[in-house]
Amino acid sequence: MDEAGRGPLAGPVVAASVCFLCEPEEWLVRLIDDSKRLAAAARERAFSALVAARRAGVVAFAIAAASVPEIARLNILRATLLAMRRAVARLPFRPDLALIDGTVAPDFPCPVRCLPRGDATSLSIAAASILAKVTRDRVMARLALRYPGYAWDRNHGYPTAEHRAALARLGATAHHRRGFAPVEWALSRH
Repeated sequence: MDEAGRGPLAGPVVAASVCFLCEPEEWLVRLIDDSKRLAAAARERAFSALVAARRAGVVAFAIAAASVPEIARLNILRATLLAMRRAVARLPFRPDLALIDGTVAPDFPCPVRCLPRGDATSLSIAAASILAKVTRDRVMARLALRYPGYAWDRNHGYPTAEHRAALARLGATAHHRRGFAPVEWALSRH
């Protein structure tokens, strides 16, 4: 399991769970790496390859999210754990063991092992990082069409200078995370 979107000021947090059902072919393994180390085009290729591998019965995966209101209500860590629980629940079977990228174990219906920086050492966690990141980036690109001033198609909701300037100029949207300092500042100004 891995997640994408704990640090942004806007949008959901997304988690993915991945289980390889058999030994993947070398070409697929070569495509998969920690999503942070892959360029956007490489992540998209790996995402498409994982979808094809699922159709071929090589991998099972599920993707889930926690919404902006859930993040506000629970806090970002608890919302992340909720997204992870949802992703595991959506798998077509109950896993024997969940490997989590991080140090905090969600309450799962199976044993959990936390692997800090697991996306750099585990193929399944790296695959989950790609699925979560690409899914979240696509969500933010769709939201950018409705809210073009924030450049979410480029910054994906992260607190870049461009995004913070848009917050100051335009104020916060319903997709901004309440409780995050730059968002609260923008809300107090508008």
